[in-house]
Amino acid sequence: CGSGSLLIKAAKEVGSNDFFIYGQEVNGATWSLARMNMFLHGVEQSDIQWGDTIKSPAFIEKDSIKKFNVVIANPPFSKDKWWGAPTEKGKETEKKAENDDYKRFWRGVPPNSKGDWAFISHMIESLLPGGTCGVVVPHGVLFRGDSEGRIRKAVLEENLVHAVVGLPPNLFYGAGISAALVIFKKDRKQKDVLFIDASKHYQEGKKQNKLREEDILKTLDAYKKRKTLDRYSVVASLKEIA
Repeated sequence: CGSGSLLIKAAKEVGSNDFFIYGQEVNGATWSLARMNMFLHGVEQSDIQWGDTIKSPAFIEKDSIKKFNVVIANPPFSKDKWWGAPTEKGKETEKKAENDDYKRFWRGVPPNSKGDWAFISHMIESLLPGGTCGVVVPHGVLFRGDSEGRIRKAVLEENLVHAVVGLPPNLFYGAGISAALVIFKKDRKQKDVLFIDASKHYQEGKKQNKLREEDILKTLDAYKKRKTLDRYSVVASLKEIA
């Protein structure tokens, strides 16, 4: 969860104090910062834990991953060795992710060199029925094959993918590449996926690009209306995607 700023912004969107934030961060200094952030922003109803979300998830309920209404993250892009360094053989990890205690990777185990779908799998398994998950990903998550392709096929067949938003380049600190926002929903009624290309609508900055208020509202409007708009959005059936 980093320094917790994304969680705090999400909490403010609730519009009341009827919320509770849970977050986990692997870096000790950043975890301390996240806890301080909660204090400084007056967010008392929070539980920020220190540890590796993938190898040692902190929020467990009845021997299963705890479930939430909303799950959001901007995980590290294509994290290498997401389940630890390989052993001498170079193929096996310290503990096989296939044997994960919480069975989060039953759709498939992502490659050891790219942990994007490991984080996404954890997030999807953390959703309550009717819950929503929003995750920032590099574009490779949408296209790469092998095990990642099999996982992607599985989440589409489960009808979990609600929307994909293509974002402008150089939007996130330390990552100049273009990213996308993927929204997953449990128990959806729609049998299609909304694609929005918001990659050309932004304000250019010297070090980092920025989304203006009108850019955000345009994307939000297209997301809510869920319609095909010329050169901006398209609603594709699962058959078309296949």
